[in-house]
Amino acid sequence: MGQIELKKAADRTAPPGGQTPGMTREQAFASQGLWAGVARTEPEMISGWHHHGDHETYFYVAAGRAVLEFGPGGSDKVDAGPGDFVHVPPRTVHRESNPTGETSVLIAFRSGTGEAVVNVEGPDS
Repeated sequence: MGQIELKKAADRTAPPGGQTPGMTREQAFASQGLWAGVARTEPEMISGWHHHGDHETYFYVAAGRAVLEFGPGGSDKVDAGPGDFVHVPPRTVHRESNPTGETSVLIAFRSGTGEAVVNVEGPDS
């Protein structure tokens, strides 16, 4: 039988694989093939372009807004607010922005293997 584990906010750490400019990620739990944590984007900030390798990424918008640009030349967009869930498929180049005056807080889960954060110059045109 397993133990239930509690991870306090102060116990979260920076995830392996680095950060993306404009965002702060904190790892709560990681195990073989699964990652759980928090991502924050400050008000009026736009992150750098990146993808999550072979990971499926799911997140819940707990506060603020998350606008994701993706697709050819970054021409597609998803605008998510509090209470919304978002799925980002593996290797989908994107960037997040927060057009509000409030820090956006995303509760994120990733399933997959390999590098979880790959920063890139931008999407293909």
